[in-house]
Amino acid sequence: MSLQTSEHDVVIIGAGIIGLTIARQLLLRSNLSVVVVDAHRPCYGATGAGQGYVWMSYRTPGSDTWELAGRSKQLWEELADEVRAQGSDPLDVLGWKRTGSILVGRTATEAASLLERVKLLKNAGVRAEYLTTMELKFREPSLEVGEEGGAALVPDDCQIDARRTVDFILKCNRCYVSQGRYAEFFDEPAISLSSSKKGEEDKDAVKTSQRFLCYKKAVVIAAGAWSGSLLKGLVQEPDLMPEIPVMPRKGHLLILKNPETNIIQVNHGLMEVGYIDSEASHSPEVGAEDMENLPSISMAVTKDVNGSLVIGSSREFSGFSREVDENVVKDMMARAGEFFPALRNLPFLDDKPVIGRLPCLPKVLLATGHEGNGLCLSPVILFSFFSGIVGVANPVNARDNALLKDELMDYWLLAGFDVYKGFAINEDCGEHFNESFAASGDWESYLHHVLYFDL
Repeated sequence: MSLQTSEHDVVIIGAGIIGLTIARQLLLRSNLSVVVVDAHRPCYGATGAGQGYVWMSYRTPGSDTWELAGRSKQLWEELADEVRAQGSDPLDVLGWKRTGSILVGRTATEAASLLERVKLLKNAGVRAEYLTTMELKFREPSLEVGEEGGAALVPDDCQIDARRTVDFILKCNRCYVSQGRYAEFFDEPAISLSSSKKGEEDKDAVKTSQRFLCYKKAVVIAAGAWSGSLLKGLVQEPDLMPEIPVMPRKGHLLILKNPETNIIQVNHGLMEVGYIDSEASHSPEVGAEDMENLPSISMAVTKDVNGSLVIGSSREFSGFSREVDENVVKDMMARAGEFFPALRNLPFLDDKPVIGRLPCLPKVLLATGHEGNGLCLSPVILFSFFSGIVGVANPVNARDNALLKDELMDYWLLAGFDVYKGFAINEDCGEHFNESFAASGDWESYLHHVLYFDL
């Protein structure tokens, strides 16, 4: 099969927030033509799994990323102002919220370090305030840090919603399609850097699974943790390529969506100060051997744009693993419960199977997650589904229907990069469901019980 060929000034490999933003800036500030290509869809990787913090509170003045972070925050604020000036609400368009951030400590030592951090931030021109335990209790009534604790408040810190922001950027980029300056090809992996014959002239090109993307100016590799391995796979002499010091870092987030969680009041983005030390100990500088098998868990809690409670976080270097680790999730919940007593008694992961109708796909029912008990449980599962499919009550025993009725909280697990519109779906069944979910358009719908899929 002959591959299609197209010509562009710049080819960008990677449709995360970095690749799409680079495309946007080139389209806005030059006359160059741009094409974005990705092996998956936007938000498939780290972009879709982040909490969206645009914070200065946990950054250290004078550090390598301090100036970059400050300038980026300013540019995000300018974008929010631009959206507002166009008559739209940045909250709706970008998920933009000026929540403010609070770093919390529970010991006298942590409180003293937070007081010093406030002084550093103020000297660097950032609005910051130290909060005593009484002042913290007034601002966050559901939070408990003990009598020796304290907190650092940075009121101008913000957060964005990754998916809304990516959708906005994609919409802006697609305005240039009619001018012949923008194209995108998703679910189309880049295979190699090669040349394509155009008439009698050889042109530099990125070869994908379906086409040659010729480029005149540059190729930008913005594929996140995949960038190093992707680069070596693209070139003919990978041994000549430098090592890219980027490693995949896996993390879990837990999203709670249930009326019960309304008892937990969260007014700011919250994070324990230990997160800062934990992040430093899980950076590429530590060394791969030292980082293996060292999952780190810290409390980080916020509300997302839909009002759901987002609980994090875990960090570990475990390659490109996409599996949800139940023990890590339980540890995260326990850690959050140390700061939020109201979370301690909420029902969580149990041994019940995943059974029921998908609210976003009314004719689709799940019967899975029996954890090796399928033979034992199959009769009662059948009776539970009888009324759901046939439309009449279970003819054998009405009690069987009640046995499996879901009365627990609803929640989503987001593991590492394995996130698609809020659903934690393993790689095997993810592709099967993505088109159906996309067609439904109802991303606010949710599943009952634990979202482990073993289809």
